[in-house]
Amino acid sequence: MTVHKPQPPFAPVRASAAFMLAHPAHAIALGFGSGLSPIAPGTVGTLWGWMSFLVLKPWLSAWQMGALIAGGALVGWWASTTTARNLRVADPGAIVWDEIVAFWLVLWLAMPMGLTGQIVAFALFRFFDAVKPGPVGWADSLFKGFGWRGGWGILFDDFVAAFCTLLVIALWRFFA
Repeated sequence: MTVHKPQPPFAPVRASAAFMLAHPAHAIALGFGSGLSPIAPGTVGTLWGWMSFLVLKPWLSAWQMGALIAGGALVGWWASTTTARNLRVADPGAIVWDEIVAFWLVLWLAMPMGLTGQIVAFALFRFFDAVKPGPVGWADSLFKGFGWRGGWGILFDDFVAAFCTLLVIALWRFFA
C-alpha cells in the first residue's frame, strides 16, 4: 500500500487537460490546450494565435478584429488572474493567452504581409517575449503577484513585446 503525503495548500498545481477543462477561465488562459505543450508552451501558444488569426481574418472586418482583440485582452485578464490563482503560481508558463492576444495585435496592425513577413513577425515577437530585452523586461517586472494586478502583469509584458515587434516592423518598412 502506497501512502501519499498530502500536499500543503500552497503547493503549485500542475496544468493538465483535466485542470483545463475544470473551468472556462483555464481553457482560455491555457490557449485551449496549446499551453499544455511540454516543450516551449509560449511558442506553441503564439503559433495557435497565428493560425487562429488567419482562420478568423476572412470572417471579421478590421474593426471586428480590433474589438475581438480588446475583448480578448479583458477576458484574458480575468482568465489569467483566475488560472494563476488556481495553479498557485504567479505567472505560469502554461498560461499562453497573453501570447495569443498579443500576437493577434501584431498581425492585425502589421497586415497585409506575406508569409515571409508573418514569419519575421513571429520570430521578432518570440524574441522579445522570451529574451525580454529593455522595455519588455521592465514590463515583466512591473506587475507581479496574484490577483488582478498579477493577472494584468501576465498580459502586459506581451503587449510591450508586441509593441517592440511592431516598432521593428515599422522601421523595416520605412527603411526598406
